[in-house]
Amino acid sequence: MRTLLSSLLLSATGLALTPAPVDVPLRGFFPQSVQAERDLEARFKAMPDPSRMREAMRLLSARPHHVGSAYDRTNADWILNQFKSYGWDAHIENFDVLFPTPVERVVELVAPTTFRASLQETAISLDPTSNQQNEQLPSYNAYSADGDVTGPLVFVNYGIPADYEELEQRGISVKGAIVIAKYGGSWRGIKPKVAAEHGAVGCLIYSDPRDDGYAGGDVFPAGPMRPAQGVQRGSVADMPTYPGDPLTPGVGATKNAKRLTVAQAPTITKIPVLPISYGDAQPLLSALGGPAVPAAWRGGLPITYRFGPGPAKVHLRVKSDWSLKTLYDVIAKLPGTTEADQWIIRGNHHDAWVNGAEDPISGLVAELEEARALGALYKQGWRPKRTIIYAAWDGEEPGLLGSTEWAEAHADELKAHAVAYLNSDTNSRGYLGVAGSHSLEKFINGVAMDVEDPESGVSSWKRVQASTIINGSAEARREARDREDLRISALGSGSDYSTFIDHLGVASLNLGYGGEDEGGIYHSIYDDFYWYTHFSDTSFVYGRALAQAAGIAVLRLANADLLPFAFTNLAETIQTYVKDLQSLRERRAEQIAERNRQIEEGVFKFTSDPREPITAPKRQRPAPQLNFAPLLNALDSLNHAASRYDRSYARAVSEGHTGVAKSVNERLIQAERALTSTEGLKGRPWYVHMLYAPGFYTGYGVKTIPGVREAIEQGQWEDADREIARAAAAVEGEATLISGLATTLSGGT
Repeated sequence: MRTLLSSLLLSATGLALTPAPVDVPLRGFFPQSVQAERDLEARFKAMPDPSRMREAMRLLSARPHHVGSAYDRTNADWILNQFKSYGWDAHIENFDVLFPTPVERVVELVAPTTFRASLQETAISLDPTSNQQNEQLPSYNAYSADGDVTGPLVFVNYGIPADYEELEQRGISVKGAIVIAKYGGSWRGIKPKVAAEHGAVGCLIYSDPRDDGYAGGDVFPAGPMRPAQGVQRGSVADMPTYPGDPLTPGVGATKNAKRLTVAQAPTITKIPVLPISYGDAQPLLSALGGPAVPAAWRGGLPITYRFGPGPAKVHLRVKSDWSLKTLYDVIAKLPGTTEADQWIIRGNHHDAWVNGAEDPISGLVAELEEARALGALYKQGWRPKRTIIYAAWDGEEPGLLGSTEWAEAHADELKAHAVAYLNSDTNSRGYLGVAGSHSLEKFINGVAMDVEDPESGVSSWKRVQASTIINGSAEARREARDREDLRISALGSGSDYSTFIDHLGVASLNLGYGGEDEGGIYHSIYDDFYWYTHFSDTSFVYGRALAQAAGIAVLRLANADLLPFAFTNLAETIQTYVKDLQSLRERRAEQIAERNRQIEEGVFKFTSDPREPITAPKRQRPAPQLNFAPLLNALDSLNHAASRYDRSYARAVSEGHTGVAKSVNERLIQAERALTSTEGLKGRPWYVHMLYAPGFYTGYGVKTIPGVREAIEQGQWEDADREIARAAAAVEGEATLISGLATTLSGGT
């Protein structure tokens, strides 16, 4: 591709991006279609307007608009009217979901001294929307269990499994205790889950200034970082089990849906949880006794960080209103023509924890400008081959509610018709970040080559390549220079793509610019128009770039003669995953063998400091050999099939085999579905994709070939070979489908 599209790339001289000549191939388009598509894209790219995005953000973030609030409904109605004014067929779909909101919140130190946490973010005079306390959700963690508990306090670092291993080795138990954990290291919902597994009765989570406070720069309003009173709200539902409404797993939360009781819902935490500011955390941490924590655990507060337990004792009370709230998903459609039963879906959420200028409005205003531009083209006479659906989701913040419930309600239709889902969320200055299905990796590289980065004047692709060459590992630098395509990351969870890729097997991409702006206002009252227009994409030129990138991706998917999937990158990526799994097994085997030998040799006893004693860890079962042969054989089949498809695709495009395109497209949309299993992952069957899933103990972070990887990581060796066979079956199924497509493209049946 690098050779074919060399005119789209820029040399190190930094010359400005120039339009691609029409004879440069365009993935998915026959030669006779390229000129019209490029002309259409040129018209489209000229339309997104940064000034309109700024004014839309001002309006949409003017008041708090969380699920169930009056302004959430007001925003949904405004967005609906915007879509209609653009010429789209639009409506609102409602779902009724469990969304608890706080009634009582208490955190107080009761020994050895007393202190009551304020649990209040302070209004700032320079920031006009920070004083809307009557409309703001208080700082809390949604889906925390109710509870009133008192216990000794224990500091658990980031509260991930490895931190509890450190505590166990030091003989520190959290049983009957309230733990305090830093935000970071994993998704927040993992912290109370792991704490409860170890016997804790409550959990506090705070943002340490070392992570997003004054250690990174001036705090708001002087700078972008989190002030002492800033708090990160957020859901703590166990989304690695399933996202969406906790009471209606697997089905849309319509009015007549069969619901679990709150007590039956497995994703609600087992213990009460509250987030607090580092201003409120400091007196609690200062009261801890016991040994000082290791250097890697220390934060940025001017105190000695200690483990505990005690002498600090804390009282925690959480009580919520557990009522249902109504969601307002805005759904808009431009009908297709010759392949109208194939759907291209684009989404960004509209709800926020408070005012939400960065999260999510920075992404939403770009989506709205895309929709306006597409609507203008439609009014001018352009018609897409495929139906385009744009969505402004409600309820993303509490747990991907709006997208999950809509996708579950329309699951059968989506499995039959959805070609791809394109998501965005937050957007700021910097580099185009893309993650998603690797069958779309080559396609999205082509899009990135055709979108100018507004700061550098080179293509977004070229700027990412340059950053990788400067900041990447030696291997990453080599690939950035020599590989045809820049790699995209795999998707775990954390935004509205999750149901599409993880549950339905719809090929998905997540796009957004970022990497240059520091910030510490995430999920706080300070994520608002004032902060964004002072410290982020102040001119909204990266909003325009996102609208261009996502919009061109939608145009190409909607207009392509042959859907622009490519499978050699997918096969190569799976090969890297398999090699990594083999290396992971070897590392785990070596680690376990060495640790067991250390236990036998008594080295922990001999090196234990009597003043700060440690205990030997438990002996682990030696790692058995695993049989990767089924997965390696399936990968060979996929490599062969992907190469055949590439050759057949190139020949079909060059010779203009229009007669087979429609039948091939109808089968291509099932390619991502072939990588799923109806059985789902062990212990969490909602997740059916065999290549990608959020980790059970990472939350947002992806685990690739998750069944095998987590069996190895968690020492569940009896499951590993079975999971290898299941992953191999999915890869073999993909190879069979692609091989059949190659045959059809080559003139077979």
